Amino acid sequence: MTSAPSIPSRGSLRSRCAARSTALTLRPLACRLPFGRGGERVARVMVEIAMRACGGLAPGTTVRSVDEDGVIGEWVDAGSVNRPGAILYLHGSAYAICSARTHRGLASRLSAATGLPVFVVDYRLAPEFPFPAAADDVEAAYRWLLTSGFDADSIVVAGDSAGGHLALDLVLDNARRSLPQPRAVALFSPLIDLTFTLAENRERQRRDPMISARAARALTSLYTRDEQPDMPRLRLAVEAGTTLPRFIVQAGGAEMLVADAEHLRDILVTAGGDCTLEIWPDQMHVFQALPRIAPEADRALRRVADLLAVTSTSETRL
Repeated sequence: MTSAPSIPSRGSLRSRCAARSTALTLRPLACRLPFGRGGERVARVMVEIAMRACGGLAPGTTVRSVDEDGVIGEWVDAGSVNRPGAILYLHGSAYAICSARTHRGLASRLSAATGLPVFVVDYRLAPEFPFPAAADDVEAAYRWLLTSGFDADSIVVAGDSAGGHLALDLVLDNARRSLPQPRAVALFSPLIDLTFTLAENRERQRRDPMISARAARALTSLYTRDEQPDMPRLRLAVEAGTTLPRFIVQAGGAEMLVADAEHLRDILVTAGGDCTLEIWPDQMHVFQALPRIAPEADRALRRVADLLAVTSTSETRL
C-alpha cells in the first residue's frame, strides 16, 4: 500500500483565492436569500450550478437511478470497484438544498479513490418535508442495503454537512435498535450542532467564506421547524456503552463547521471512541467536492480511502 498523501501546512494559492472570491460574492448573496419564502429554491439552483462547475465526474463513471421499496437514490460507480462492499452517502446542505444529482461528482471520485460503489440517498428535502423525513429516509436506505445482501461490515457510511448529523443519528439509532453497525463513518465538514452556537463562536474568530451562521441556522430551521432543539434526534448525544464504528472526519480550516468537527471528535473520544480528525488549512466547506478550485480535494479523498483500507471490520465498543 502506498503511503497516504500528507496534509499541507497551508492551502494552495488556488484554494485561498477561491475562498476570498467566495467571501466577496457568494456569502453576501447567501446571507440575503429569504429562506422559507422561496430563497431555498434559488439556493438549489445556485448550488447545483456551482457543484457542476467546480467538481466533475471521475472518468468512466456510471450512474444508475434507484426507486425501490421506498428508497430513492443513485448508484455511482467510477469503474474501479475491486472489492465487495458499498458506501452509503448522505449529502448535505441544510436538509433543504442538495440532491443525489448535485453530489454525483463527489460520489464518483470517492468511488474511484476507494474502489467501492457509492449509493447516494435522495432523501426528502425541507421545507416540503420537515423533520424527521430525511432521517427516516436515511435509516430506510441503510436497512435496504442490509436486505439487499450487503453485510454491515462491508458498508461505509459517508456524508457531508447535514449528512454528518444524519450519519450520527443513523448509527445512534442502529445502537438503540440493536442493528449491526457499518464498518466505518467518513464525514466531510459535518454539521452536529443544529443551533449553530458552535459555528457562531467560530465566526467570531474567522468568518466563513460561504455563509453566516445566522443564515445557515435560518435554512436548517426549515427542517427542524418548531421542534425543540434539545430533543434526542436533533441534539445528538453519545452515551457510554454505545457500540459505534470508527469515525474519520475532515473539515476545512476556513469554515465555521470546523467547530462542529472538533466537537464531534471530542464527544466520541471522551466516551472512549475512535475518531480521526483532519483539519485542512485554508479550505472551505466540503472542499472535497470542489477539485477544480481546491487542488487538495482529491488528496483528501485519497487519505480517506487509505484510512478506510486499514480500518478493522470489528466495531469499537464505547
